[in-house]
Amino acid sequence: MRRPPQAAGELLRAGRADLMPYVMPYTAFVMRKTSVYLDDEQADRLARLALAEGRPQAEIVREAISCYRSRPNRDRNFALAGNFERIDADSRSISEIPEDELMRGFGE
Repeated sequence: MRRPPQAAGELLRAGRADLMPYVMPYTAFVMRKTSVYLDDEQADRLARLALAEGRPQAEIVREAISCYRSRPNRDRNFALAGNFERIDADSRSISEIPEDELMRGFGE
């Protein structure tokens, strides 16, 4: 079970860091050590950024993670429909049209 940050800080102050491997205190925050695998191009770019900005590579990685926003989840059920020209005047995406509307006229 992971300890909350305040409990980790209390252990560090009590000299019990041996109970928390890979956790390091930096300024007022407690941070966990991790490894990231980068290809040569990514590692070189990170090194150049750190040198140009005069900051540690770890700080740049932390900032990039903080700024990261995941891509919106696309409805893949209608991925093929996007490649065909619509023949009606409805501006909605097919995935936005209720099923009963889509089925109207079938079997008649």
